[in-house]
Amino acid sequence: MAGYANELIEVFDEKASLQIAPQKTNVLSNKITSVLSASYGDSEVRDALQTLEDRKVRNSAETRRRLRLDVQKEVITRNGDIVKDFGQVAEQLKFIGTTIKSLNRCCEDMRRHVAAAHQEGTPVLEEASTLLGQKEDLETKKELLDAFNKHFIISQDELLVLTGTASSVDDTFFTILARLKQVHADCQILLGTENQRLGLELMDQSSRNLNAGYQKLHRWIQREFKNLNLENPQISSIIRRALRALAERPTLFQDCLDFFAEAREHVLTDAFYAALTGSSIEHGQHPVTKPIEFHAHDALRYVGDMLAWTHSATVSEREALETLFISEEDEIKRGFEAGKEAEPWSASDSEAFDGQKALDDLVNRNVAGVARALRQRVEQVLQNHEDAILLYKISNLMTFYYTTFSKLLSPESGLLTSLSVLTESALRQFQIVTAETVSSIQSDLDAPPPVDLRIPTFLDDALTQLSSLIKSYDSSLIPAPSRQSAFEPILTQALNPFLTACEKTAKHTTEPETSIFLANCLLATNSTLSSHDFLQSRAAQLSVQLKTLTATLTDYQHAFFLHTSGLHPLLVALGPLSDSSPEDALKVPALPPFQPQALSDASQTFDDFLPSALMDAMENLQRLSSVKVAQEVTAEAAERFCEDFEFVEGWLCKVDEVKVREDGKGEGELNDEEGGGEVVLLRNLFPRTSAEIRALLS
Repeated sequence: MAGYANELIEVFDEKASLQIAPQKTNVLSNKITSVLSASYGDSEVRDALQTLEDRKVRNSAETRRRLRLDVQKEVITRNGDIVKDFGQVAEQLKFIGTTIKSLNRCCEDMRRHVAAAHQEGTPVLEEASTLLGQKEDLETKKELLDAFNKHFIISQDELLVLTGTASSVDDTFFTILARLKQVHADCQILLGTENQRLGLELMDQSSRNLNAGYQKLHRWIQREFKNLNLENPQISSIIRRALRALAERPTLFQDCLDFFAEAREHVLTDAFYAALTGSSIEHGQHPVTKPIEFHAHDALRYVGDMLAWTHSATVSEREALETLFISEEDEIKRGFEAGKEAEPWSASDSEAFDGQKALDDLVNRNVAGVARALRQRVEQVLQNHEDAILLYKISNLMTFYYTTFSKLLSPESGLLTSLSVLTESALRQFQIVTAETVSSIQSDLDAPPPVDLRIPTFLDDALTQLSSLIKSYDSSLIPAPSRQSAFEPILTQALNPFLTACEKTAKHTTEPETSIFLANCLLATNSTLSSHDFLQSRAAQLSVQLKTLTATLTDYQHAFFLHTSGLHPLLVALGPLSDSSPEDALKVPALPPFQPQALSDASQTFDDFLPSALMDAMENLQRLSSVKVAQEVTAEAAERFCEDFEFVEGWLCKVDEVKVREDGKGEGELNDEEGGGEVVLLRNLFPRTSAEIRALLS
């Protein structure tokens, strides 16, 4: 930078000199050439120029002359300042060197002191390290001991809650019991160590405490069962939890169930007597509703009310216990499985806990007393009544409730057994009463049927009774496929003997009275049976018997038509002949009924018969209870009569044709070859046609 400044100064001096001395032109040219050839892109040149710019140097002759001197002076001044500053630095460095030497001496002294202290403190540190290790071991052992005591040792306060009689059973009790069971289970781990004494002592102690806790739980559950709300026997959550816990002692659990069953049986029996009489056996309380025995005069309602009360009590009992044995079945089952280890002797009785079976058994035992009382009362009702309809209605009522109770109780239930026995007793009593009724009408069987041939009084009463039985049976819950077979014994007892009695009575008269009387009996019976689907088979059997009787009446009416009309002798006479033989046709005029006078009389009789034929025939069946059947029978007989007339008419026409053919003359008046008289045609003597007959008898 200083070099470039000097050159610039020289350039300026030279320019001044050029102004003063033009003669030095060549020198100046050289200088200018030198300056212009220099590279002004150099950073030092730019810095020098920038410095001049910053100093705001005025371009004057004086300034140009003194520029070099000023610059050199400034450089010298600056260099002097630098030298002065370096002198101060040198003095500071000397001070620092002295200080470092002093620090080195101090460090050396400290190093000697530390080495001496280390030699003296090493045993102490080793002893302290040993003590710290022992402290950590003791702390670890203390933590282990605290954890062991916390897990395996039950405090006296906890034992007092678990076994003390003063404290109640609550969540704290079950928490302590669960903890003690866990302690007992974890003691088996201690038995796997070399020193088994601790494990054996803890297991023995926990076993005694567990047994004491279960005994307290057993006594508490019995007290709760004894004081259970009888109006709303819902088992609370704490009792359910207690029973789940006690399931691990199957013997105590079963003992509680037995106690509960006895208590509930006594309570339900007392409640049943209270509902019957209006006052409790023990407390003499009076219910709000009327007692059931208030309606004892109405046997069916009396029995129905008792069964309805029993059903309501059974449903309530089952619903109250379902929350225990159904919703808690899995937990009780797990408790029984755990109880096998605690009570190996009871494993045969509790190999597999079935909640549904336990529920059914408990409900059966609870209602056993009610079942006995119910059976006694119903048996008294059955013995004191001889109304067959009432007995059958009671039997149907028993069947209905048997079906209903079958959905609530197991097949081995004493209540179901009682209902089955009572149903059989009611049916047996019904059969006895019906048999006595049949025996009482035996004396009436020797008398002929009534003059008007109506059904006898005993059959009318039997059908009225049967209608009531059918209505009662129709309202029962017997499945449709077995309804017909189930009612067949009732028909055998309540209908068949009376129909047999009607047949015996009909033997004291003759036809058509016999058939009309029996038809009236069958029509009345069929009317009673036909409106019920499950009796259609029996109604069809009666219809077959009725067809046999109507066939007999049709034969009678047909015979009436033949004899009253005078057509019978003609049929009898034509019977042996063959309509395909011309010789037989020639024999007809010689037959007595076909003699002119006889045939004319027969024609007159026939004409007298026709106008009132149907009315006279219907009078024969006027005592038949069904006008429709009488009309059908008469119409069938009239049709057969018309067919017989057509048969006779055919023979008459055939005979006349043969006569005309043999005489060689046309139809009309013919001359007799021997006597010279007229030949009379049979159709002229008996002119009626089958079309006329059908029109009159239709």
